[in-house]
Amino acid sequence: MKVVKYPSKEQWPQLLARPALSVEGLYDRVQTILDNVRSNGDKALFELEERFDKAVLTTLEVSSAELEEAKQMVSADLQQAIRKAAANIEKFHASQLPKINRVETVPGVVCWQKAVPISRVGLYIPGGSAPLFSTLLMLSIPAKIAGCKEIILCTPPSADGNINPAILFAASVAGVSRIFKVGGSQAIAAMAYGTESVPKVSKIFGPGNAYVTAAKQLVSLKEVAIDMPAGPSEVAVIADANANAAYVASDLLSQAEHGPDSQVILATTSAELIERVEKEVSLQLEQLPRKDITEKALGHSVLILMDNMDNVIDMINDYAPEHLIIQTDNYAELAERVVNAGSVFLGPYSPESAGDYASGTNHTLPTSGYAKAYSGVNIDSFMRKITFQELSKNGLGSLADTIETMAANEFLDAHKNAVTVRRK
Repeated sequence: MKVVKYPSKEQWPQLLARPALSVEGLYDRVQTILDNVRSNGDKALFELEERFDKAVLTTLEVSSAELEEAKQMVSADLQQAIRKAAANIEKFHASQLPKINRVETVPGVVCWQKAVPISRVGLYIPGGSAPLFSTLLMLSIPAKIAGCKEIILCTPPSADGNINPAILFAASVAGVSRIFKVGGSQAIAAMAYGTESVPKVSKIFGPGNAYVTAAKQLVSLKEVAIDMPAGPSEVAVIADANANAAYVASDLLSQAEHGPDSQVILATTSAELIERVEKEVSLQLEQLPRKDITEKALGHSVLILMDNMDNVIDMINDYAPEHLIIQTDNYAELAERVVNAGSVFLGPYSPESAGDYASGTNHTLPTSGYAKAYSGVNIDSFMRKITFQELSKNGLGSLADTIETMAANEFLDAHKNAVTVRRK
């Protein structure tokens, strides 16, 4: 990992530049797949699954028999772990359910806002070397709590036509309505447009590779909503001289193993800690099965020595990390100053992996600096807010002059007249 000492503020943007993830070059290729699925429905999905996932399928939807068989294939330990994580995720997200507050803005004018669930949502869960059944819990459980009537899951099958048993078990625990053996950009197309088998949804959630990301961006232009812009995973760690170097190194490596384009950053005021962390990273890296992937991520990561914690906080807020770990003696004080981050982990015993799996918070978070404007997935992600107002005769009378004056000055006479006819 690169070590940088006392960078000036002007150097921060270049120093913290993320690995580029450009999907624009894939748009034409992905659009061809989207158009194929929109025009040919299930027929296109069968052909594309055979081409991309090497799976020759006779049906797209997972049967109840397959779900039951998958349950038998998941170890008791993993079943227990999934159920415990699900319970914590449910407990945390249930606390976010909104309440209706009626406000009388002036006498006789009552306004309120009601949260209404999105009727049908679509989830995409990648397969491959890391079957993200934890992400399925993070998406389906809040959708269920929010009151979504249908939760549709698309996930790619292996070449034998089966889906990872842990994904199917997690889907059963989390309340997924229907599951389809479809991967890649064709899965996004199926949920965006609908086919003979896959229902059209109103909003799509979930991570994926560059093709999935490009597909989500394209369908979001006019077909469906999506959760948020997506980029490579990242973590920033703030630590002081008393931080445990082994803990810091493990946090950096746990994020770096996500993929070669992940990024990890340590910001500290202790040169001695940087030396200890470098040694720990080298030691722990040798024990990792995904060493090759992790090393590539470390290649564009950085250990930063700063002169004081004020500059550390300013720099990290400017970076707006997806995950932020604060391992300092005064972590509670520093936490109050964090304004841009997806999820924050405080103290020596709060590894980022706790939030990834089982603490209860959501791990679907904004990356690429979008934490400056986006929240992570939460109950509101699966709901819409509708406003209501009820005006009595006297209530309208108290606002009539205001409405008529404003409408007249915007040259919208019909707006003014809608009040005037009632006054008359």
